[in-house]
Amino acid sequence: MATVLICRRFPRLSRVTTFSTTAKRKAESGGSESKQKKEENPETANTGAESPATIQLLNPLDYRVSYNPSAYAKSRAASQQHAARNGGQALRDVFTGAGAAWVQRTFGAASSQALPPVRNARPKPEPKPLLEENVSAAQTEEEAEKEKTELHDSKEDPRMFQKGRPEYKTLSYDKFEPVETLPLEEGDSILHSVAIKGSQSPGTITDYFCKLSRLPAERRAALVSEPAFYALCHRAVKNIGSFATSDLISVLKACVRLVVPPAHPLLNACETEFCRRAWDMNLDQLLLVADCWRCLDRAVPSYLSILFSYANVRWKELALPQFVQLVYVIGEGRRSPADLMQKVESTILKHLDSFTLEEVGAICLGLFKSLSGISDHVMRRIADRVSLQMEDMSTYALVNVLKMLRYTRMDHLPLLKELGKVIPARIPAVNIQGIMHITLTCSSLHYFDEGIMAAVASSLPSKVTFCRSKDAAKFLWSYGCLDYEPPNEEEFYSSLIEQMHRKLHEFKKFPEHLLTGLLGLAFVKRFPEELIDYALRSEFVQKTRGSKYELKKDLFTLGKSVEIECPSYQGSRLPPHLYQEMTEMVLNFAEQEIYVRPEIVEAASLLESMLGGPEYVKNHMILPHTRSSDLEVHLAVDGHPIPFNLKDPVADKLKGVGVRLTDDLLSRLIKGTSNSPSPVGMANEVGTPGQEREGARPPHAGGGAAAFSGGAFPAGAGLRVEPGSGRSLETPPSLALGWRPRGVKLALQVSNRNHYCYCSKRLLGLHRLKRRQLRQLGYVVVELPFWEWFPLLKRTRSEKLSYLHYKVFDPALLSRAG
Repeated sequence: MATVLICRRFPRLSRVTTFSTTAKRKAESGGSESKQKKEENPETANTGAESPATIQLLNPLDYRVSYNPSAYAKSRAASQQHAARNGGQALRDVFTGAGAAWVQRTFGAASSQALPPVRNARPKPEPKPLLEENVSAAQTEEEAEKEKTELHDSKEDPRMFQKGRPEYKTLSYDKFEPVETLPLEEGDSILHSVAIKGSQSPGTITDYFCKLSRLPAERRAALVSEPAFYALCHRAVKNIGSFATSDLISVLKACVRLVVPPAHPLLNACETEFCRRAWDMNLDQLLLVADCWRCLDRAVPSYLSILFSYANVRWKELALPQFVQLVYVIGEGRRSPADLMQKVESTILKHLDSFTLEEVGAICLGLFKSLSGISDHVMRRIADRVSLQMEDMSTYALVNVLKMLRYTRMDHLPLLKELGKVIPARIPAVNIQGIMHITLTCSSLHYFDEGIMAAVASSLPSKVTFCRSKDAAKFLWSYGCLDYEPPNEEEFYSSLIEQMHRKLHEFKKFPEHLLTGLLGLAFVKRFPEELIDYALRSEFVQKTRGSKYELKKDLFTLGKSVEIECPSYQGSRLPPHLYQEMTEMVLNFAEQEIYVRPEIVEAASLLESMLGGPEYVKNHMILPHTRSSDLEVHLAVDGHPIPFNLKDPVADKLKGVGVRLTDDLLSRLIKGTSNSPSPVGMANEVGTPGQEREGARPPHAGGGAAAFSGGAFPAGAGLRVEPGSGRSLETPPSLALGWRPRGVKLALQVSNRNHYCYCSKRLLGLHRLKRRQLRQLGYVVVELPFWEWFPLLKRTRSEKLSYLHYKVFDPALLSRAG
């Protein structure tokens, strides 16, 4: 019954698969009803209390979840921007003198009045029954706990390592350091003195900033937009060159606590001054200032360049905490100084056993954020240590190591195995972004651990509303890539698809996420029609061109997969010219990079030798949108190979030759035997001197397979060429009409390790999709798995031919001919 309800919630969710009789009856019981109740507009919200069969998809533009991790930062930033806008004009007035009189009037008399208490104008709610109150309180407490778990502070979480050593107190700003709160009256007195006095010394200005930063939080929030505070900032800017470095740092720390907007003129002046005097500061001071800039959300590329140059010159003086803090700053600045990276690697190896586990995580995160590539040796050494101490490591630090493991494509099996033991039990307590990175690491490294994937799938539906569009897409991709459908697959997939609908508006900005999610779904035979229709619309295709990623291949794979697997689909489709463009691009790449791979070339050459020539084998992409090659072979019902690849050297030589090609001659050419002088040979002597005949080789005749008799063509189907016409060969009517003998089409797959999960024989999602679609188009898929074929490449020719003969002439394959 649960399955039927889910199907009704998504009436246009296609699932191409084979049902059992019971499952089919369940699906059919709601099928006609669901078709009648399709959503004509998936973006129309339905807030009414209706039956499950009539629930419509929520409007993604109007939908609001109770909590969104990114909304916290956005709302805080918005309030800061609002305060900055309100104070901007006042600042300009104060700096130009236009508001000086107003300031004098405002602060003419000392005032200690606080804001009046806010009155609650809402009517008093009616008292609830005690049981209902208890249930409501329990739900509120549970929701609050869940929101707390999902909270990700992108500014503070990466700084947790700083709590591990006392040395970091001099290198970083600690927002949680307890300070004595300044009384409101004293704060007003300071602002009054700023208003009535013409100037103050740098020491006095520094003292004022430090004291004002200790006001209660609600007072500090209003302070930044007040004219008196801007007057104080103006005096600091005028005298900034006179400040001692320690005082200037104290002013900057006060600005952090006061949440001064990043573009504030005072911060502009501070940055310029710190850049000017940087070489006269010590490394602790430079790192502390860099940390304050991060806390203020201010980008300071010039300052960081000076810091990195300073560190490079004094690298041998760096203590362990200074090094870790420097790598943290590199990551937060999203910059990878090339001249430092070799020194970074050597220092990691030097201190690796001395780092705390949180510091190891911080180093990996810094390298990951700055896109700093490190050597396999260093990454392996880091992974070695983590694999031995994973249980003692926080999940946040562990996830940071996994990010770098993914970035370096490091297949460290001991760490991955230990991950499978440690992480499943932690999953319920990990926030959604952490879970996404764990899952994405597994799929990126092609590592399948059912314990991890099942634990994630079990926890995800209850957390799905916290997913960003990126998170939902990466989950769908990861499960599709590993071709894993968890025990709760219907709940798992329906919740993620519903979240994709809610986040539809985000895909306008991040089109790659929609395609990532839809491809992951296609791998496991799920095709949500409304989302596919949206993705294949010309408007969305146009948006993909503005992405920093190349998305044409993804559109190509999605569009062609829908054509093959969803014949009843009536939505948007990609234009033919795009298919043509992508096909040409993929085939050009294949000719240069895929068809020429030694394992494929060897298999194609041996098959030609075994079957009778190149006309019996075609090395190409049957499905270009799946981006891998096939060796195509056709067999008749009696096991004889059928020539179908007519663009072969023999046919090319016959162009423009004035001879009549009879059935008897064609038979002898195919078999490679002749009892009389060859007409082709005579023609070569007359019309094309110097060319040598390349006759077809006889098929391999081992294992009881019947020799090909030349009966593949019907009587009278000879190819005729007019003498001296110079025109191409004319195909007989029977062949032109697509005539083919009854038989079986083989699609031989010369696989490699990248087609399978790591250290397993589990096929990846894209290649599972390809084989499924080949079968749907009437092909029989024959695998030449790398664990069998690659070792044979070093063996004798006869052994390789014997193996290929066994694969191609398997009696079980011929039983499918018809």
